[in-house]
Amino acid sequence: MEETFSKKSNLSAVILREEIENKQILTDYVFSSIILLGSLGFLITGISSFFKYNFIFFLNADRILFFPQGITMCFYGSVGLLISISQFLILYWKIGNGYNEINKEKGTVEIYRKGYPGKNSEVKLIYEIKDIEAIKIETNSSFFNSKQTIYICLKQKVDIPIIQVRNPINLNEIEKKASEIASFLKVPLKEN
Repeated sequence: MEETFSKKSNLSAVILREEIENKQILTDYVFSSIILLGSLGFLITGISSFFKYNFIFFLNADRILFFPQGITMCFYGSVGLLISISQFLILYWKIGNGYNEINKEKGTVEIYRKGYPGKNSEVKLIYEIKDIEAIKIETNSSFFNSKQTIYICLKQKVDIPIIQVRNPINLNEIEKKASEIASFLKVPLKEN
């Protein structure tokens, strides 16, 4: 699941820290609830066709054969149920939230993201500021999938995404954010 992030900056002379959090939490809960209700409908319909009993009052299970329609509905209902539960857990545990911190005093860039609960679940990347070559903006826009990303480009020719925006914002805003980071690091800004 790709997250939409809100950006909060804390700019001082030595540290630039940006909190990354899911901004569209209500939309995500509504979407997950729709998947949950639809999958429960499919699952109950499939089970009703197996037992030839109407678990839902407005459903006539006698007209649905268990093989192949009922078993297919049970399969899709089970998969939808797993997906919706997974989505709810991602929202509850706030997976993907974290921060980007540039610390000139330590000479490091720290990228932290929260993962699933358990051992080794968090992502924490630390890079030296001297290894950063540039800041890059990449915009991909298509009809159904628009994405704007700010990358840290390392001298080893590796690009690390630090900010990803799922819903398109004004190009000037993303350029302003990237130029703020680039000027703080004193590195050039590249556009893709």
